[in-house]
Amino acid sequence: MSMMEAMDELRDRALRYAQGQRTETLVPRVTITKDAALTGMTPGIYEPMLCLVLQGAKCAIIGDRRLHYDRASYFVASIEVPGACQIVEARPESPYLALALTLDIPTVAEIIIDMPGLPPIADGPGFGISPVTHELADAWLRLVKLFDTPADIPIMAPMLEREIIYRVLQGPHGPMIRQLARSDSRLGQVRRAISHIREHFDQSVTIETLSCIAGMSPSVFHKHFKDVTAMSPIQYQKKLRLHEARRRLLADPGDTARVAFSVGYESATQFSREYARQFGLSPARDAGRLRARNSESSELIDV
Repeated sequence: MSMMEAMDELRDRALRYAQGQRTETLVPRVTITKDAALTGMTPGIYEPMLCLVLQGAKCAIIGDRRLHYDRASYFVASIEVPGACQIVEARPESPYLALALTLDIPTVAEIIIDMPGLPPIADGPGFGISPVTHELADAWLRLVKLFDTPADIPIMAPMLEREIIYRVLQGPHGPMIRQLARSDSRLGQVRRAISHIREHFDQSVTIETLSCIAGMSPSVFHKHFKDVTAMSPIQYQKKLRLHEARRRLLADPGDTARVAFSVGYESATQFSREYARQFGLSPARDAGRLRARNSESSELIDV
């Protein structure tokens, strides 16, 4: 079977199981995304993951970087990072369709141990696009075939998940994924600082504190943080605050100023200005639009 034939079968099988815009499959950490229409830029938080497009195309913006991916390429992230994505190719008769696998760090570490002779880890961004290979498409197809035989999933799915990760580790972004499993790598050090920002997003943080957590000097930390996330630590925290404010406004409509203060803003005016710049509408109008569309999952979670 050629790679295109494998991708076609993957598409057909995923379409059969797709339910709505986002489907949690029986295989742990594997989801299907389907959308029949083009979208505007939808903000979200990327987690460490692989995304394989089976039909259509998507554009993602993370920090100052723009990425385009379709069925000839896959998206991979090894860092938790705010971003925005937009479906740029989709039609009712040919909807955007993608599979996503959330990366399990212990599994990645186990595979790396069994792969001797790997090249040195290089610094770089914590996300990127790589071309799909025949071997990767074939591994994904065998995993998706398990949807038809649920009894086989507990035994077969972990082996096929390992094969998919193994194929990615062999690709251009393998060194980036390897950093995910090493706490002493540059990415591992930055992730420690990111964890602190996410836990204390509503509090003031300093470069000195974050660089100490990461085990770097302030200047080196700032450079590596931006290399990995494509944004500064302060920009990262601001995006987290705005995403959390959006979630709170959607879940519990109320006073915009109260929400602004709850996520760490000292000025409701500044909050409203930055919110509109990020999401395109004022806080109240944006929350009202989302509630009217009943689209919390599709607006706030991207795969």
